[in-house]
Amino acid sequence: MDDNFKNEYFGIGIQNGKTPENLGVLWRSAQNFGASFIFTIGNRYAKQASDTHNAVKSIPYYHYDTFDDFYNNIPVGTRIVGVELSDESEELEQFKHPRRCVYLLGAEDHGLSKHAMEKSHFLVKFDTPKSLNVAIAGSIVMYDRQLNKERS
Repeated sequence: MDDNFKNEYFGIGIQNGKTPENLGVLWRSAQNFGASFIFTIGNRYAKQASDTHNAVKSIPYYHYDTFDDFYNNIPVGTRIVGVELSDESEELEQFKHPRRCVYLLGAEDHGLSKHAMEKSHFLVKFDTPKSLNVAIAGSIVMYDRQLNKERS
């Protein structure tokens, strides 16, 4: 393994997710791509049929009532990578993934809160004309992380 990825970890989660089925799909992808933990901010996880691997019992799951609760409890040194379709966001294709980070996705209809965007260390987006389903967007980010790791 490349030295750039020793002692790495990443978590992935959703702020105020609206569609519980999307959570199950995202958790399943998180397990497949080696996420260290999964989380929700605001709306709580409920077991979904779409989580066919029962990832929530295989990967540590955390719930935070508010963004500030989340922000104050992430591991020291962890970088927040907000996934958001905005002018301030960097193209995912050029993004260098931090070794220790959390990927934060927003609600399907409103995206990340302004506060979450301001507190994110990085913002990334995809080169697509319209927004993507949150579970698909998260899966693409994790896949890109894996590709970058293999290319390093």
